[in-house]
Amino acid sequence: MKKMILAAALMLAGAGAALADPVLGTWKTEVDDGAYAYVEMAPCGAAICGTIARTFNSGGEYQSPNLGKSLVRNMKPQGDGYYKGKVWRPSNDKIYIGKMELEGNRLKLKGCVAGGLLCSAQNWTRVN
Repeated sequence: MKKMILAAALMLAGAGAALADPVLGTWKTEVDDGAYAYVEMAPCGAAICGTIARTFNSGGEYQSPNLGKSLVRNMKPQGDGYYKGKVWRPSNDKIYIGKMELEGNRLKLKGCVAGGLLCSAQNWTRVN
């Protein structure tokens, strides 16, 4: 009986790992307004959210007032490495229609207005 319970527990643990979204982890943003960040991508319900974990400028790491704030919001997988949700740009405190595309260790993020017609993009790289 103990072996059966242990086997069931191991199967469930393995299934959870197999279901982990490949976008999860830490990502480095491009420089925007003289600074960049490490963003921790993690599940938030059925979606993915990204929180600012560390911030850097030309002087090195610094304590931005944006630490801990959600940059990527409610990104839902669409299949084939595509996601849709919202993104927040700290420099102007605006939230945009968000799109993400995962290609290996690169994550292309877009913030769009006008129903997605006008977009600004960044390419992030995986830290871990």
